[in-house]
Amino acid sequence: MKVWIDQDLCTGDGLCEEIAPDVFVLLDDGLAYVREGDTIYAAAKGNPEGAAGVAKVPEGQEADTIESAEECPGECIFIEP
Repeated sequence: MKVWIDQDLCTGDGLCEEIAPDVFVLLDDGLAYVREGDTIYAAAKGNPEGAAGVAKVPEGQEADTIESAEECPGECIFIEP
């Protein structure tokens, strides 16, 4: 399973980071980004973001990632098989 965030839709509520901190992180700009281990998919971190910044969901985090997408008020979390 893979996941990415459309930062244009992100409201910065941080629910995703609360639910799945191994998959999502809020940065100083107030937006959420996906992470893969120590790699954070954000231009500020030197990596592609948005649809280009697709992270592989760690094994065992699939349910929390799906819950994050369902609970997201901005509906900005997109999951791919």
